[in-house]
Amino acid sequence: MPEHPQHRIDLRFILLFIPAAYITYLFHELGHWSVGEILGNDMVYTLNYVWPRNGSYVSASHDVYVSIGGPLFTILQSLFGLLIVEKYGTLYAYPFAFFPMFNRFFSLLFGGFGKQDEARISALLGAGTYTVAIIVLVVLLLTVTRCSLKLKMGARDNSYVVVLSTVCQLLVIGSYELLG
Repeated sequence: MPEHPQHRIDLRFILLFIPAAYITYLFHELGHWSVGEILGNDMVYTLNYVWPRNGSYVSASHDVYVSIGGPLFTILQSLFGLLIVEKYGTLYAYPFAFFPMFNRFFSLLFGGFGKQDEARISALLGAGTYTVAIIVLVVLLLTVTRCSLKLKMGARDNSYVVVLSTVCQLLVIGSYELLG
């Protein structure tokens, strides 16, 4: 009989949330940077922000595509975490599936909704204000739900994960502010 997840939550699992948090931020921004560069823009890349070096895109239409790159890469990271959980049943892939969902939720809730990619994408596409945010969050939540079911993670286990994610989210924000 498989061990219950809370009995497998060990120091290694806890410490994995630190690189998962930084990787999530970096991979999200890599999505923006990659799309911008592919479209011919000279992009600047930091832990929490990407922009065209000269201050504007080669074409105004690039704004929507570059904006889509971040959430798309965030979804890809979470799906990759799910793939590892599905294939190997390892708890150690869970932070890489969970943190992207937590990060987008946290950013949308506390980071100023209008400043987030999902709001910008919705505005640029003329979609409802919350349309893209809802789509992104639902996809990420379904991914995390599938991981939780596969790993038999209950509410108690995930409450630990939320606390770990909150600490790591604040760690990344703090280090960005300190270095920025």
